Amino acid sequence: MLTDDELTCVLNNGESDRVEFTESTNDLDKFRKAICAFANDLPAHQKPGFIFIGITDDGSCADLTIDDGLLQTLGGLKTDGKILPFPSMEVGKRRLNDCAVAVIQVEPSDNPPVKVDGRCWIRVGPRRAQATAEEERRLTEKRRWGNLPYDAQGVHGSSVEDDLDRWRFENEYLPAAVSPEVLEENNRSLEEQMRALRLTTRDGMPTVTAILMLGKDLRYWFPGAYIQFVRHAGNEVTDDILDQAELSGPLSDQLREVDRLLKLNIATALHTQGERHVEEPDYPFEALRELTRNAVIHRNYENSTTPVRVTWFADNIEISNPGSVYGVVTKENFGKPDVTAYRNPTIAEAMKNMGFMQRFGLGIPTARRALVANGNPLPEFDIQETLVFVRIRKKA
Repeated sequence: MLTDDELTCVLNNGESDRVEFTESTNDLDKFRKAICAFANDLPAHQKPGFIFIGITDDGSCADLTIDDGLLQTLGGLKTDGKILPFPSMEVGKRRLNDCAVAVIQVEPSDNPPVKVDGRCWIRVGPRRAQATAEEERRLTEKRRWGNLPYDAQGVHGSSVEDDLDRWRFENEYLPAAVSPEVLEENNRSLEEQMRALRLTTRDGMPTVTAILMLGKDLRYWFPGAYIQFVRHAGNEVTDDILDQAELSGPLSDQLREVDRLLKLNIATALHTQGERHVEEPDYPFEALRELTRNAVIHRNYENSTTPVRVTWFADNIEISNPGSVYGVVTKENFGKPDVTAYRNPTIAEAMKNMGFMQRFGLGIPTARRALVANGNPLPEFDIQETLVFVRIRKKA
């Protein structure tokens, strides 16, 4: 973040297409829209935008209380799943012109258009507005293709017509990713819609995410993009196999099918407590679901032909995925809700759009809570150089 002197200079220049003042602290949707607008950087300043919380419209001090709770709430807007793709932003408390303020510094996105709940917001001078179809098209053309993560890059040799399921896009993905009001007003072509949702490149080539979410034959392009499920009678891989399956197809189909298998294999004991009958599963489905989805979303799709594996033994379950920790996540901070980095941010966005995630960074904490509530031990993680491995032990 800029220094105090630099921020004071920005503050003293007043509101603009890079600066917003507010004395409100409870309208989180207003903050999300402002972050979205600055991340889109329609004027192409290629400089950060700033939200000063605690400053009135005329630039005077609002004398707000800026505490840690507010700063945590503002920081959480980055990963609460409302703003997609993830904005690059910092939050801090500063004293500027003898006034306590919270500052949100938002960097221009490499992968616009950024949206809040399917709506694209931009900055027009000192005011905020919803982008028109033409403005959204301009944002799409601004993408810095060389800086994009692997899952947002094109799959060379593929085409929309030959390799993507158009029915699935129009009837399943598009209604989930774009608000009904925007769809009703939308007269854009299929190609424009896909490009705006980061599913095709500027020249119309399907992206990695498009193939994984909508591909007719995604294993032709990504041989390891499937889930291998095996259940053994004992605790060794040499023990008899009771059930096994290879779950292929688009990632959404894989997750639905693995959910079904997990539910089928969970054993539930029925206990009588007075007149009540209490069901006690040996594993909580919620924990297994979250850890499996984490494996699919975070795995390495770029240079691995290894599948996500779910191996069910007599007294424990092992889930493994190719790809180690990524970005700011380390072995030491792995699994903490306030430390989040996505190797595949566009896949994560697609999963959020499809309803497989509620917000980002909570999969492992959710699994831990579910295991404790069910009486299971906490999950055991083994972070290796090319693999993330988790063991979940059966309820005693």
